[in-house]
Amino acid sequence: MAAPVDQRIAVPIDDPNADTEWNEILRKHGVIPEKPPSPTPLIEEAILEARRLAHENRLEGKDLSDLSDLEDEEDEAFLEQYRQKRMQELSALQQKSVHGSVYPISKPDYAREVTEASQNGPVLVNLSSPQGSNVESRVLSNLWRQAAQEYGDVKFCEMRADKAIEGYPERNCPTILVYDKGDIVKQIVTLATVGGVRMSMLDLDKILVEVGAVKDSDMRVIKRRRAAEDAEEEKAAGGSRGIKSSRGATKTDDDDDDDWD
Repeated sequence: MAAPVDQRIAVPIDDPNADTEWNEILRKHGVIPEKPPSPTPLIEEAILEARRLAHENRLEGKDLSDLSDLEDEEDEAFLEQYRQKRMQELSALQQKSVHGSVYPISKPDYAREVTEASQNGPVLVNLSSPQGSNVESRVLSNLWRQAAQEYGDVKFCEMRADKAIEGYPERNCPTILVYDKGDIVKQIVTLATVGGVRMSMLDLDKILVEVGAVKDSDMRVIKRRRAAEDAEEEKAAGGSRGIKSSRGATKTDDDDDDDWD
């Protein structure tokens, strides 16, 4: 007598993920895999966590002058706690703000003022154009001065490119060099990749955050970013009103035409 042949029976399955009694039997016997856990609880947990963090960080970017305007909206104890936190941050910044202006450097000073100084934190160098007609170079020099004043804890240096590197091409000006721990960690040749002549402090903030000169959570970065977002919202709202007004004017013109008929 021939040995029985092991045959697999095709079990009908409509939807392996459906919660049916038949599917439970199949899962119990290993015919179909266990149903994966529902992502809904994880999603809900993530949403709740995001809301909690947003609530806790709702005052990020607010300076001391802004907090007095929130006294009617926020718990007094919470505001006082946040005020103390801000004062500590400001105190820490003031202690680290040992620069405050752009350092004009010469070739003999380069190693000391840039390479060696970067052992204590990132140093940013602007190799500026020797020609006064270079618009991008003028834009960056203005931003350099503003940044040096705002970020007194970061060292900003400036040097004519042809004095730093003999024969350095004018077409490569301005050039940004970022040193850290004695090495160049970032190099930007011209402003083409960072906004061109429209480069702003927002673009420079991104560079500072990227190289670790300031943190993304720095209140100076956050405040400028939020101000830009508010300006964009106001601009968008103004544009909507302008469209509505324009449509209204068109309708009025049509009505006037009807009066002449």
